[in-house]
Amino acid sequence: MKKTPQISLEEAAKLVKNGDVLLQGGFGMTGNPVHLMHALAKTDTKDLTFIGNNVGEPGLGGGLLLRNGQIKKMIGSFFTSNPEAVKAAQEGKVEYELIPQGTLAEALRAGGAGIGGFFTPTAAGTVIAEGKETKILKGVQQVFVEGIRGNIAFIRAWKADAAGNLVYRMTEQNFNRAMATAADLVIAEVEEIVPEGSIDPNEIHTPGCFVDYLVQATLHLDDLGSSASVSSSKKVSESRMNVAKRALQELQKGDVVNLGIGIPTLVADLITPEHGIILHTENGMLGVGPAPKDGGGALDYPVNAGKIPVTALPGSSYFDSTESFAMIRGKHIDVAVMGGLEADEAANLANWAVPGQPLLGVGGAMDLASGAKKLIITMTHTNKDGSSKIVPTCKLPLTAIESIDMVITDLAVFKYIEGQLTLVEVMPGATLEEVKQKTEANFIEKLS
Repeated sequence: MKKTPQISLEEAAKLVKNGDVLLQGGFGMTGNPVHLMHALAKTDTKDLTFIGNNVGEPGLGGGLLLRNGQIKKMIGSFFTSNPEAVKAAQEGKVEYELIPQGTLAEALRAGGAGIGGFFTPTAAGTVIAEGKETKILKGVQQVFVEGIRGNIAFIRAWKADAAGNLVYRMTEQNFNRAMATAADLVIAEVEEIVPEGSIDPNEIHTPGCFVDYLVQATLHLDDLGSSASVSSSKKVSESRMNVAKRALQELQKGDVVNLGIGIPTLVADLITPEHGIILHTENGMLGVGPAPKDGGGALDYPVNAGKIPVTALPGSSYFDSTESFAMIRGKHIDVAVMGGLEADEAANLANWAVPGQPLLGVGGAMDLASGAKKLIITMTHTNKDGSSKIVPTCKLPLTAIESIDMVITDLAVFKYIEGQLTLVEVMPGATLEEVKQKTEANFIEKLS
Protein backbone atom coordinates (compact mmCIF):
# COMPACT_ATOMS: atom_id res chain seq x y z
CA MET A 1 0.00 0.00 0.00
CA LYS A 2 1.10 3.57 -0.71
CA LYS A 3 2.01 5.40 2.48
CA THR A 4 0.46 8.77 3.30
CA PRO A 5 3.13 11.35 4.18
CA GLN A 6 3.28 12.55 7.77
CA ILE A 7 4.10 16.25 8.11
CA SER A 8 4.29 18.83 10.89
CA LEU A 9 1.60 21.35 11.77
CA GLU A 10 3.79 24.13 10.39
CA GLU A 11 4.30 22.32 7.08
CA ALA A 12 0.58 21.69 6.81
CA ALA A 13 -0.26 25.35 7.42
CA LYS A 14 2.07 26.43 4.61
CA LEU A 15 0.04 24.38 2.12
CA VAL A 16 -2.87 26.83 2.48
CA LYS A 17 -2.63 29.71 0.00
CA ASN A 18 -4.13 33.19 0.01
CA GLY A 19 -7.70 33.12 -1.29
CA ASP A 20 -8.18 29.37 -0.77
CA VAL A 21 -11.52 27.80 0.03
CA LEU A 22 -10.85 26.02 3.32
CA LEU A 23 -13.11 23.24 4.60
CA GLN A 24 -12.93 22.65 8.35
CA GLY A 25 -14.43 19.58 9.98
CA GLY A 26 -15.95 19.51 13.42
CA PHE A 27 -19.17 20.29 15.25
CA GLY A 28 -18.39 23.00 17.75
CA MET A 29 -14.99 21.97 19.04
CA THR A 30 -15.81 18.24 18.79
CA GLY A 31 -13.84 16.64 15.98
CA ASN A 32 -12.35 20.05 15.27
CA PRO A 33 -8.82 20.12 13.76
CA VAL A 34 -7.94 22.82 16.28
CA HIS A 35 -4.16 22.33 16.09
CA LEU A 36 -4.12 22.73 12.30
CA MET A 37 -6.26 25.85 12.58
CA HIS A 38 -4.01 27.35 15.22
CA ALA A 39 -0.94 26.63 13.11
CA LEU A 40 -2.61 28.40 10.19
CA ALA A 41 -3.38 31.34 12.49
CA LYS A 42 0.38 31.84 12.96
CA THR A 43 0.88 32.43 9.21
CA ASP A 44 0.21 35.46 7.04
CA THR A 45 -2.32 33.57 4.90
CA LYS A 46 -5.43 35.68 4.27
CA ASP A 47 -8.57 36.18 2.18
CA LEU A 48 -9.78 32.69 3.04
CA THR A 49 -13.28 31.43 2.37
CA PHE A 50 -14.04 29.32 5.43
CA ILE A 51 -16.62 26.53 5.14
CA GLY A 52 -17.71 24.64 8.23
CA ASN A 53 -20.69 24.01 10.45
CA ASN A 54 -19.44 26.80 12.72
CA VAL A 55 -16.34 29.00 12.91
CA GLY A 56 -15.23 27.77 16.32
CA GLU A 57 -15.41 29.60 19.63
CA PRO A 58 -13.71 32.94 20.39
CA GLY A 59 -9.97 32.39 20.09
CA LEU A 60 -10.35 28.68 19.29
CA GLY A 61 -10.14 26.93 15.92
CA GLY A 62 -11.52 29.05 13.11
CA GLY A 63 -12.40 31.64 15.72
CA LEU A 64 -8.72 32.50 15.95
CA LEU A 65 -8.46 32.95 12.18
CA LEU A 66 -11.50 35.21 12.32
CA ARG A 67 -9.99 37.27 15.12
CA ASN A 68 -6.80 37.65 13.06
CA GLY A 69 -8.71 38.93 10.03
CA GLN A 70 -7.62 35.98 7.87
CA ILE A 71 -11.17 35.03 6.83
CA LYS A 72 -12.81 36.97 3.99
CA LYS A 73 -16.03 34.96 3.91
CA MET A 74 -17.54 32.30 6.16
CA ILE A 75 -20.08 29.79 4.93
CA GLY A 76 -21.80 27.54 7.40
CA SER A 77 -24.77 26.60 9.48
CA PHE A 78 -24.37 28.11 12.94
CA PHE A 79 -22.15 31.06 13.84
CA THR A 80 -24.23 32.32 16.78
CA SER A 81 -22.08 30.45 19.31
CA ASN A 82 -19.20 32.81 18.52
CA PRO A 83 -20.13 36.42 19.44
CA GLU A 84 -17.07 37.67 17.57
CA ALA A 85 -18.36 36.06 14.37
CA VAL A 86 -21.78 37.65 14.82
CA LYS A 87 -20.23 41.07 15.44
CA ALA A 88 -17.87 40.80 12.46
CA ALA A 89 -20.76 39.84 10.17
CA GLN A 90 -23.07 42.58 11.42
CA GLU A 91 -20.36 45.20 11.02
CA GLY A 92 -19.58 44.02 7.48
CA LYS A 93 -16.03 43.00 8.34
CA VAL A 94 -16.59 39.49 6.99
CA GLU A 95 -18.97 38.20 4.34
CA TYR A 96 -21.17 35.28 5.33
CA GLU A 97 -23.64 32.80 3.93
CA LEU A 98 -25.94 30.65 6.03
CA ILE A 99 -26.77 27.12 4.89
CA PRO A 100 -29.06 24.72 6.78
CA GLN A 101 -26.95 22.10 8.49
CA GLY A 102 -28.27 19.09 6.58
CA THR A 103 -28.04 20.95 3.28
CA LEU A 104 -24.41 21.81 4.05
CA ALA A 105 -23.60 18.17 4.79
CA GLU A 106 -25.32 16.95 1.63
CA ALA A 107 -23.68 19.67 -0.50
CA LEU A 108 -20.27 18.48 0.72
CA ARG A 109 -21.17 14.87 0.03
CA ALA A 110 -22.37 15.83 -3.47
CA GLY A 111 -19.21 17.83 -4.15
CA GLY A 112 -17.06 14.94 -3.02
CA ALA A 113 -19.00 12.50 -5.19
CA GLY A 114 -18.75 14.62 -8.34
CA ILE A 115 -22.46 15.49 -8.28
CA GLY A 116 -23.32 19.01 -9.46
CA GLY A 117 -26.17 19.57 -7.03
CA PHE A 118 -29.54 18.39 -5.74
CA PHE A 119 -33.06 19.51 -4.86
CA THR A 120 -34.24 19.56 -1.24
CA PRO A 121 -37.45 20.71 0.49
CA THR A 122 -35.34 22.18 3.30
CA ALA A 123 -35.58 26.02 3.36
CA ALA A 124 -38.29 26.16 0.68
CA GLY A 125 -40.36 29.30 1.17
CA THR A 126 -37.77 30.96 3.42
CA VAL A 127 -35.21 33.76 2.94
CA ILE A 128 -32.49 31.10 2.63
CA ALA A 129 -34.06 30.03 -0.67
CA GLU A 130 -34.26 33.53 -2.16
CA GLY A 131 -32.58 33.75 -5.55
CA LYS A 132 -32.29 29.98 -5.92
CA GLU A 133 -34.00 27.73 -8.43
CA THR A 134 -37.11 26.02 -7.06
CA LYS A 135 -39.30 23.26 -8.45
CA ILE A 136 -42.32 21.28 -7.40
CA LEU A 137 -41.18 17.66 -7.27
CA LYS A 138 -43.70 14.97 -6.30
CA GLY A 139 -45.98 17.70 -5.03
CA VAL A 140 -43.36 19.26 -2.76
CA GLN A 141 -41.65 22.63 -3.27
CA GLN A 142 -37.88 22.04 -3.40
CA VAL A 143 -34.78 24.21 -3.65
CA PHE A 144 -31.71 23.53 -5.81
CA VAL A 145 -28.38 23.47 -4.00
CA GLU A 146 -24.99 23.21 -5.72
CA GLY A 147 -22.39 20.74 -4.50
CA ILE A 148 -19.50 22.17 -2.46
CA ARG A 149 -15.80 21.56 -2.95
CA GLY A 150 -12.79 23.24 -1.39
CA ASN A 151 -9.15 23.79 -2.27
CA ILE A 152 -8.05 22.29 1.02
CA ALA A 153 -9.70 20.48 3.93
CA PHE A 154 -8.54 20.34 7.54
CA ILE A 155 -10.20 17.41 9.30
CA ARG A 156 -9.80 15.61 12.62
CA ALA A 157 -9.79 11.84 13.18
CA TRP A 158 -9.00 9.75 16.22
CA LYS A 159 -6.64 7.27 14.58
CA ALA A 160 -4.88 6.76 11.24
CA ASP A 161 -2.65 4.09 9.82
CA ALA A 162 0.36 4.77 7.63
CA ALA A 163 -1.81 4.31 4.52
CA GLY A 164 -4.01 7.22 5.56
CA ASN A 165 -7.03 5.16 6.56
CA LEU A 166 -8.98 6.99 9.25
CA VAL A 167 -11.07 6.01 12.25
CA TYR A 168 -13.21 8.56 14.07
CA ARG A 169 -14.26 8.51 17.69
CA MET A 170 -17.90 8.80 18.83
CA THR A 171 -19.59 11.99 17.51
CA GLU A 172 -16.32 13.25 16.01
CA GLN A 173 -17.35 11.92 12.59
CA ASN A 174 -19.78 14.85 12.04
CA PHE A 175 -18.61 16.88 9.01
CA ASN A 176 -15.15 15.31 8.84
CA ARG A 177 -16.10 12.31 6.70
CA ALA A 178 -17.80 14.36 3.98
CA MET A 179 -15.05 16.98 3.94
CA ALA A 180 -12.44 14.27 3.51
CA THR A 181 -13.96 13.62 0.09
CA ALA A 182 -14.65 17.19 -0.99
CA ALA A 183 -11.30 18.99 -1.30
CA ASP A 184 -8.38 18.98 -3.70
CA LEU A 185 -5.99 18.54 -0.77
CA VAL A 186 -6.94 16.84 2.50
CA ILE A 187 -4.90 17.04 5.69
CA ALA A 188 -6.00 14.89 8.62
CA GLU A 189 -5.02 15.80 12.15
CA VAL A 190 -5.08 12.61 14.24
CA GLU A 191 -4.45 11.54 17.81
CA GLU A 192 -2.46 8.47 16.85
CA ILE A 193 -0.75 7.03 13.75
CA VAL A 194 -0.30 3.26 13.69
CA PRO A 195 1.40 0.89 11.20
CA GLU A 196 -0.47 -0.44 8.20
CA GLY A 197 -2.54 -3.48 9.08
CA SER A 198 -3.08 -2.33 12.66
CA ILE A 199 -6.67 -1.25 11.96
CA ASP A 200 -9.29 -3.84 11.05
CA PRO A 201 -10.55 -2.90 7.54
CA ASN A 202 -14.11 -3.30 8.87
CA GLU A 203 -13.52 -0.40 11.26
CA ILE A 204 -12.19 2.15 8.75
CA HIS A 205 -14.48 5.15 8.22
CA THR A 206 -12.46 7.11 5.62
CA PRO A 207 -10.27 5.15 3.16
CA GLY A 208 -6.74 6.41 2.67
CA CYS A 209 -7.26 7.42 -0.97
CA PHE A 210 -9.03 10.55 0.27
CA VAL A 211 -6.20 11.68 2.55
CA ASP A 212 -3.08 13.46 1.27
CA TYR A 213 -1.23 14.20 4.52
CA LEU A 214 -1.31 13.16 8.17
CA VAL A 215 -0.42 15.31 11.17
CA GLN A 216 -0.18 13.84 14.67
CA ALA A 217 -1.53 16.16 17.39
CA THR A 218 -2.72 15.31 20.89
CA LEU A 219 -5.99 16.75 22.16
CA HIS A 220 -6.09 18.46 25.54
CA LEU A 221 -9.00 19.64 27.66
CA ASP A 222 -8.34 23.27 26.70
CA ASP A 223 -8.90 22.40 23.02
CA LEU A 224 -12.56 21.52 23.59
CA GLY A 225 -13.98 24.90 24.57
CA SER A 226 -17.49 24.78 26.02
CA SER A 227 -17.69 20.99 25.55
CA ALA A 228 -14.80 20.41 27.96
CA SER A 229 -17.14 19.55 30.81
CA VAL A 230 -20.79 19.64 31.83
CA SER A 231 -22.44 21.23 34.82
CA SER A 232 -25.26 19.39 36.56
CA SER A 233 -26.86 22.55 37.97
CA LYS A 234 -30.02 23.64 36.17
CA LYS A 235 -32.89 25.84 37.40
CA VAL A 236 -36.16 25.33 35.56
CA SER A 237 -39.47 27.13 36.09
CA GLU A 238 -42.57 25.07 36.81
CA SER A 239 -44.35 26.40 33.72
CA ARG A 240 -41.51 25.38 31.39
CA MET A 241 -41.32 21.96 32.99
CA ASN A 242 -45.09 21.53 32.52
CA VAL A 243 -44.64 22.16 28.79
CA ALA A 244 -41.88 19.53 28.67
CA LYS A 245 -44.04 17.01 30.56
CA ARG A 246 -46.92 17.59 28.14
CA ALA A 247 -44.62 17.09 25.16
CA LEU A 248 -43.41 13.80 26.63
CA GLN A 249 -47.01 12.53 26.59
CA GLU A 250 -46.93 12.74 22.79
CA LEU A 251 -43.96 10.41 22.47
CA GLN A 252 -44.61 6.70 22.01
CA LYS A 253 -42.50 3.68 22.86
CA GLY A 254 -40.09 2.97 20.01
CA ASP A 255 -40.23 6.51 18.60
CA VAL A 256 -37.03 7.98 17.20
CA VAL A 257 -37.06 11.55 18.51
CA ASN A 258 -34.94 14.64 17.96
CA LEU A 259 -35.05 17.30 20.69
CA GLY A 260 -34.06 20.89 20.01
CA ILE A 261 -32.53 23.33 22.46
CA GLY A 262 -34.49 25.21 25.12
CA ILE A 263 -37.67 23.61 26.48
CA PRO A 264 -37.23 20.46 24.31
CA THR A 265 -33.99 19.73 26.16
CA LEU A 266 -36.02 19.39 29.35
CA VAL A 267 -37.93 16.51 27.79
CA ALA A 268 -34.70 14.50 27.69
CA ASP A 269 -34.38 14.88 31.47
CA LEU A 270 -37.81 13.27 31.89
CA ILE A 271 -37.25 10.24 29.67
CA THR A 272 -36.58 6.96 31.48
CA PRO A 273 -35.59 3.56 30.03
CA GLU A 274 -39.19 2.45 30.56
CA HIS A 275 -40.39 5.02 28.01
CA GLY A 276 -38.48 3.16 25.27
CA ILE A 277 -37.79 6.36 23.33
CA ILE A 278 -34.72 6.54 21.07
CA LEU A 279 -33.10 9.98 21.01
CA HIS A 280 -31.35 11.23 17.89
CA THR A 281 -28.88 14.11 17.70
CA GLU A 282 -28.10 15.60 14.30
CA ASN A 283 -24.35 15.69 14.80
CA GLY A 284 -24.25 11.91 14.54
CA MET A 285 -25.70 9.73 17.30
CA LEU A 286 -28.72 7.51 17.85
CA GLY A 287 -29.45 6.32 21.38
CA VAL A 288 -28.50 9.43 23.34
CA GLY A 289 -28.44 9.00 27.11
CA PRO A 290 -28.39 11.52 29.96
CA ALA A 291 -25.49 13.81 30.78
CA PRO A 292 -22.60 12.03 32.54
CA LYS A 293 -22.88 12.19 36.31
CA ASP A 294 -19.12 12.42 36.80
CA GLY A 295 -18.88 15.83 35.08
CA GLY A 296 -16.75 14.37 32.28
CA GLY A 297 -16.39 16.18 28.98
CA ALA A 298 -15.88 15.55 25.29
CA LEU A 299 -12.60 13.69 25.82
CA ASP A 300 -14.57 11.00 27.62
CA TYR A 301 -18.08 11.13 26.18
CA PRO A 302 -19.98 11.83 22.96
CA VAL A 303 -21.41 15.32 22.51
CA ASN A 304 -24.94 16.22 21.45
CA ALA A 305 -26.10 18.98 19.11
CA GLY A 306 -26.19 21.41 22.03
CA LYS A 307 -22.42 20.75 22.37
CA ILE A 308 -23.07 19.08 25.73
CA PRO A 309 -21.41 15.77 26.72
CA VAL A 310 -23.92 12.91 26.98
CA THR A 311 -23.81 9.17 27.62
CA ALA A 312 -24.45 6.38 25.13
CA LEU A 313 -27.25 3.93 25.93
CA PRO A 314 -26.99 0.22 25.07
CA GLY A 315 -27.64 -0.17 21.33
CA SER A 316 -26.41 3.33 20.47
CA SER A 317 -24.71 4.09 17.18
CA TYR A 318 -22.52 6.85 15.74
CA PHE A 319 -22.45 8.18 12.17
CA ASP A 320 -21.57 11.28 10.21
CA SER A 321 -23.65 14.36 9.45
CA THR A 322 -24.67 13.21 5.95
CA GLU A 323 -26.14 9.97 7.28
CA SER A 324 -27.75 11.80 10.18
CA PHE A 325 -29.59 14.18 7.89
CA ALA A 326 -30.48 11.37 5.52
CA MET A 327 -32.35 9.94 8.50
CA ILE A 328 -34.15 13.28 8.87
CA ARG A 329 -34.91 13.95 5.19
CA GLY A 330 -35.83 10.31 4.63
CA LYS A 331 -38.56 10.46 7.28
CA HIS A 332 -36.81 8.07 9.65
CA ILE A 333 -37.23 10.51 12.56
CA ASP A 334 -40.68 10.01 14.05
CA VAL A 335 -40.92 13.21 16.08
CA ALA A 336 -39.00 16.47 16.30
CA VAL A 337 -39.65 18.66 19.33
CA MET A 338 -38.41 22.19 18.73
CA GLY A 339 -38.62 25.62 20.27
CA GLY A 340 -40.46 28.41 18.51
CA LEU A 341 -40.54 32.18 18.17
CA GLU A 342 -43.81 32.26 16.20
CA ALA A 343 -46.38 29.78 14.89
CA ASP A 344 -49.25 30.85 12.67
CA GLU A 345 -52.66 29.72 11.46
CA ALA A 346 -51.18 28.05 8.35
CA ALA A 347 -48.80 25.85 10.44
CA ASN A 348 -45.81 27.95 9.43
CA LEU A 349 -42.89 28.10 11.87
CA ALA A 350 -40.43 30.89 12.66
CA ASN A 351 -37.74 29.93 15.17
CA TRP A 352 -34.30 30.87 13.90
CA ALA A 353 -33.95 34.61 13.44
CA VAL A 354 -35.13 37.92 14.88
CA PRO A 355 -34.27 41.00 12.79
CA GLY A 356 -31.76 43.15 14.65
CA GLN A 357 -30.93 40.47 17.20
CA PRO A 358 -27.40 38.96 17.41
CA LEU A 359 -28.38 35.65 15.84
CA LEU A 360 -26.37 34.20 13.00
CA GLY A 361 -27.26 30.57 12.54
CA VAL A 362 -29.97 28.28 11.28
CA GLY A 363 -28.46 24.94 12.38
CA GLY A 364 -30.54 21.85 11.69
CA ALA A 365 -33.91 23.49 12.37
CA MET A 366 -35.01 23.83 8.75
CA ASP A 367 -34.09 20.23 7.95
CA LEU A 368 -35.91 18.87 10.99
CA ALA A 369 -38.99 21.03 10.50
CA SER A 370 -39.46 19.78 6.94
CA GLY A 371 -38.13 16.25 7.44
CA ALA A 372 -39.52 14.79 10.66
CA LYS A 373 -42.77 12.80 10.44
CA LYS A 374 -44.30 14.89 13.26
CA LEU A 375 -43.28 18.36 14.43
CA ILE A 376 -44.14 19.56 17.94
CA ILE A 377 -43.35 23.16 18.89
CA THR A 378 -42.83 23.99 22.57
CA MET A 379 -42.63 27.61 23.69
CA THR A 380 -43.97 30.22 26.04
CA HIS A 381 -47.33 31.53 24.89
CA THR A 382 -46.25 35.17 24.81
CA ASN A 383 -43.14 37.28 24.43
CA LYS A 384 -41.73 39.27 27.34
CA ASP A 385 -43.78 42.28 26.24
CA GLY A 386 -46.98 40.22 26.40
CA SER A 387 -47.45 39.90 22.64
CA SER A 388 -48.67 36.59 21.30
CA LYS A 389 -46.35 34.05 19.70
CA ILE A 390 -49.31 32.34 18.03
CA VAL A 391 -50.24 34.73 15.26
CA PRO A 392 -52.37 34.91 12.10
CA THR A 393 -49.26 35.10 9.89
CA CYS A 394 -45.63 34.82 10.97
CA LYS A 395 -43.83 38.14 10.86
CA LEU A 396 -40.38 36.75 11.63
CA PRO A 397 -38.22 34.93 9.03
CA LEU A 398 -39.71 31.50 8.36
CA THR A 399 -38.07 28.23 9.28
CA ALA A 400 -40.52 26.02 7.38
CA ILE A 401 -43.90 26.34 5.71
CA GLU A 402 -47.01 24.33 6.64
CA SER A 403 -44.93 22.04 8.82
CA ILE A 404 -46.25 22.19 12.41
CA ASP A 405 -48.44 19.39 13.74
CA MET A 406 -48.78 20.57 17.34
CA VAL A 407 -47.97 23.59 19.53
CA ILE A 408 -47.60 23.26 23.30
CA THR A 409 -47.27 26.41 25.40
CA ASP A 410 -47.46 27.21 29.09
CA LEU A 411 -51.13 28.09 28.53
CA ALA A 412 -52.50 25.77 25.87
CA VAL A 413 -52.15 22.86 23.47
CA PHE A 414 -53.03 23.37 19.81
CA LYS A 415 -53.21 20.92 16.94
CA TYR A 416 -53.71 21.55 13.23
CA ILE A 417 -56.80 19.51 12.46
CA GLU A 418 -57.87 19.42 8.80
CA GLY A 419 -55.70 22.47 8.24
CA GLN A 420 -57.22 24.53 11.05
CA LEU A 421 -55.48 25.75 14.19
CA THR A 422 -57.42 23.98 16.91
CA LEU A 423 -57.30 24.41 20.68
CA VAL A 424 -57.48 20.92 22.20
CA GLU A 425 -56.35 21.52 25.78
CA VAL A 426 -55.85 24.25 28.36
CA MET A 427 -52.73 23.80 30.47
CA PRO A 428 -52.84 23.51 34.27
CA GLY A 429 -53.15 26.91 35.95
CA ALA A 430 -54.48 28.60 32.81
CA THR A 431 -58.05 29.43 31.81
CA LEU A 432 -59.83 29.40 28.47
CA GLU A 433 -60.46 33.13 28.77
CA GLU A 434 -56.74 33.74 29.30
CA VAL A 435 -55.86 31.65 26.23
CA LYS A 436 -58.33 33.63 24.10
CA GLN A 437 -57.03 36.93 25.42
CA LYS A 438 -53.37 36.10 24.78
CA THR A 439 -53.70 34.38 21.39
CA GLU A 440 -53.63 36.69 18.38
CA ALA A 441 -54.35 33.93 15.88
CA ASN A 442 -57.85 32.74 15.10
CA PHE A 443 -58.55 29.19 16.25
CA ILE A 444 -61.39 26.76 16.79
CA GLU A 445 -62.01 24.80 19.98
CA LYS A 446 -62.22 21.03 20.43
CA LEU A 447 -61.66 20.71 24.15
CA SER A 448 -62.16 17.30 25.73
